[in-house]
Amino acid sequence: MPEQVDFIEQAAPYRSELLAHCYRLLGSVHDAEDLVQETYLRGWRSYTSFEEPAALRTWLYRIATRACLRALENRARRVMPAGLGEGSSDPDAVLDDGASGYRWMEPLPDSLTPDEVVATRDTVRLAVATALQELPARQRAVLILRDVAQFSAAEVAELLSTTPAAVNSAMQRARARLDQVAPDTETASLPTDLRRRELIDRYCAAFEKADVEALAELLREEVALEMPPLTTWFIGRDAVVRFLASKALGAAGTTTMVPIGANGQAAVADYRVGSDGAEHAHALHVLTQDGAGAIANITVFLDASLFALFGLPLTR
Repeated sequence: MPEQVDFIEQAAPYRSELLAHCYRLLGSVHDAEDLVQETYLRGWRSYTSFEEPAALRTWLYRIATRACLRALENRARRVMPAGLGEGSSDPDAVLDDGASGYRWMEPLPDSLTPDEVVATRDTVRLAVATALQELPARQRAVLILRDVAQFSAAEVAELLSTTPAAVNSAMQRARARLDQVAPDTETASLPTDLRRRELIDRYCAAFEKADVEALAELLREEVALEMPPLTTWFIGRDAVVRFLASKALGAAGTTTMVPIGANGQAAVADYRVGSDGAEHAHALHVLTQDGAGAIANITVFLDASLFALFGLPLTR
């Protein structure tokens, strides 16, 4: 039908920002993609009765947000290991495999992130996206719609079928809570592309050459290492370096690190040579830099299924 063809053309430019919006709400790229698909299907079916073409973006956000809130009603929030307990300074600590069934945060490929202003892109950074999960779902939606999507209080109230006063109240509570759980200001800004590129090159070389000293030089003293789905995590340069040296760094020549981009941060795909001589997907590393350019946090996602999100093969 002509109207539905028009919908496809008019709605297509909003897909990437809707995906980022759903990711902020859900903490999962897989879930976000499902909900964006549902949003477009609902929009396509209802477009013939839509009478405000100028308000298409608002209408799509309404459909997407409500779909996300419904999905969140019966789901536990997404977490990271650092939110579950204290970090260990003992590199020989017994590793907990997370068998209790936590729902883990997922990295967001930069290729799926819209070209937004820095202040907006900051909100998909892994630590910030994780902090957002600490908010009740409705407060999270209000905060994202107001501060990220830049809707007015009146527009958010209409979108969520509430009042501007309720929206403003939810905003105050959300901001207060986020101030408690948000990352340190020391790591609150995205590094320049040049600094990211330099860090990635040095990090990749250290792993590929199994160069412990070179790796240690990249880390700040209070660096943290998280490895979902392992709930055990490490804090402090000495513990992190010793753990990586004994458990993660393979022999020189057995590891290939492929630079990628995730959550607006430096990131790397880690491949390991198997007994068959091929390189197999091992993990995705997302690196958080501090203001001086040192690595403040290493998040290693030990889930090879995430490689597909980045268009990467499981075997090379």
